[in-house]
This record gives sequence, structure tokens and C-alpha cells, in this order.
Amino acid sequence: MSLLEPPTVHTSREARELLGKTVDSFRASDNAQPLIFGSHRKPEAVVIPYGLYREMLPLLEDLEIARTARARIDAGDSEPLADIAARLGLQVPGE
Repeated sequence: MSLLEPPTVHTSREARELLGKTVDSFRASDNAQPLIFGSHRKPEAVVIPYGLYREMLPLLEDLEIARTARARIDAGDSEPLADIAARLGLQVPGE
């Protein structure tokens, strides 16, 4: 699938009918097209090869960590590690 062209979005009914062929295409090729579907052809879900999903997991975890960190930074409730360590009587490595 090219990132430059809009994906084909199938209805849920079409996706049910295409599911078997889609899985067959995943078995046959490393470059098989994902199955994108949703109500009224609005993209709501996607079926991708399991291998691609496994490759994406670390990236998705990194994204979740980044969102959590961003939310905490935006909340303004942070304190430098050195200050926390000093309050607890600990030494921060490298300082």
C-alpha cells in the first residue's frame, strides 16, 4: 500500500466477505494490502498481518510512554530527580 494514495475502505459486510482472501494474501506475500473497513466506508478498523503487528508493538509501546510523559510534563507536577534524591538522602549516579 502506498502512503501517497488513499486506502480503499470496505463496508463491514464486504470485509467479512474478503477476510478469507485477505488472510490468504498475507500468507502469500510480505507486501499484502491491509483490509480497512468501517461503517459507511469511514475507516474504523484494519486487519494486518500478525508479523507486522508484532513488529509494531515496540513502537506502540514507545508511543504510549511518550503520551504518558507528555501528559505528566503538561500537568506541571514534576520535580527534578536530583531534588528528589537529595530529599531522600540519595546520590544520583554521575553527579
